Amino acid sequence: MEHRWQIAISAGLLASIWAGIADVFHLITWIGFLGCSTFFAQSETGVKGMAMAMATNLSGVFWGWLIISGSGLFTSPMLGYGLTGIVTMAMCLQATNKKLAFIPGAFIGCCITFAMNADIASILPPLLLGAVLGYCMSLLTGLLINLTQKWQPDTSAESAS
Repeated sequence: MEHRWQIAISAGLLASIWAGIADVFHLITWIGFLGCSTFFAQSETGVKGMAMAMATNLSGVFWGWLIISGSGLFTSPMLGYGLTGIVTMAMCLQATNKKLAFIPGAFIGCCITFAMNADIASILPPLLLGAVLGYCMSLLTGLLINLTQKWQPDTSAESAS
């Protein structure tokens, strides 16, 4: 990894800022880090990558809510298990839509919803801000790479002689 230091500085600085913001605004820090991780895990970059991370995570929150809410309507747990299977299929099939093509993002959103017992109000702000955090980390890393390349001595003249 050629730019390890730039990535490390960017991630460390912005992670500490995120932790402080989450604390001040009573947001759940780990949810934001999962939104950030989704940004870096999927293949798109820039604003498009941020939108993909948000869309797939949010779809997963919806699917998780649907499983929790729908399963509560049944008296038999077997029906809830069946609903879980059907919704899992839907999470995979939604990937035919290019904007929802990152299936793990949907599963991340769904798992967060399970962990938070479908407390949507506590899930959405840090999850969306996490994708923004990932985007900002990528921007800062790019800036640090450009700055360090400008400071490096030009060795092309030495290698030509």
